[in-house]
Amino acid sequence: MTGKATARAHPIQGLVKYHGMRDEQLRLPYHDSISLCTAPTATTTTVEWQPDASEDTYVIGGEEVDGRAAERIDMVVDHVRELAGVDAAVRLESENSFPSNIGFGSSSSGFAAAALALVEAAGLDMSLPEVSTVARRGSSSAARSVTGAYSRLDAGLNDEDCRSYRLDTGVSEDGFDPEEDLRIVAAHVPAYKETEEAHREAAASHMMQARTAHVQDQLVEMTDALRAGDFDRIFETAEHDSLSLTATTMTGPAGWVYWQPETIAVFNAVRELRESGVPVYFSTDTGASVYVNTLADHADEVESRIAEIGIDTDVWEVGGPARVLDESEALF
Repeated sequence: MTGKATARAHPIQGLVKYHGMRDEQLRLPYHDSISLCTAPTATTTTVEWQPDASEDTYVIGGEEVDGRAAERIDMVVDHVRELAGVDAAVRLESENSFPSNIGFGSSSSGFAAAALALVEAAGLDMSLPEVSTVARRGSSSAARSVTGAYSRLDAGLNDEDCRSYRLDTGVSEDGFDPEEDLRIVAAHVPAYKETEEAHREAAASHMMQARTAHVQDQLVEMTDALRAGDFDRIFETAEHDSLSLTATTMTGPAGWVYWQPETIAVFNAVRELRESGVPVYFSTDTGASVYVNTLADHADEVESRIAEIGIDTDVWEVGGPARVLDESEALF
């Protein structure tokens, strides 16, 4: 057991997304899901097992964590304790390089980095798919953040079945490589969201059963499109899936609408660009912010048009798997 370790993980953009969990404790989703990781956005987390400490301490962005957020971290920490036979208290500190709780996947990278750092500090020898089952206890999306790039989380009732793995991608006949040539214009629309509540809302929607059936075709289409390296099929499917997911969430008991006027403005700008011949599609997860997916050659044009709406933008690429960092990069 090393006792201390630091890890870094990239957040995810959902491509075929999930909402609703058959088991909220183990965070087992109703169906499979596919995502890509975004970079250079990342969460860096340092953990240390401290036998002489009396209690666990969690700090994110310089602020001590308590309440429900601490309970979710407890789920990951306690599972590693069980796996490693460790009974020491833990100190955990984490920092994000991007905004949290506005729809850009901070919980995915947060729990992925925490899981990998905890496993490393505990001296466990685990593959990334195995680590994904640890991260999943904090956030199902974190499982895909562990394995990185384009990844799929299989649904299941146990850790052997419900784990993430990296998907194969191909290069299209026109030369598009999904891992090298994609650019994501991140359209920041600050509006706080609560993903756990969204899961409950979606599960209670009268549209949930239809979505669960429809998503199977989306998964098949997305997997084949990635293997073919087909930009239009990949991101048209992701765009349609965003609308399907949101329709399900917004028809839950609370009628929760989390898009903002700026969100719709981005959608309209993307469609105008596409009608003019620019290869571009929008995608959202839970929240008002928007991922605008395009090719590297068009990134400047697309970012300029989105910025005209009056919102902040960044240009991101596809990120790799979670990784352990050198001790010189520890946060404490």
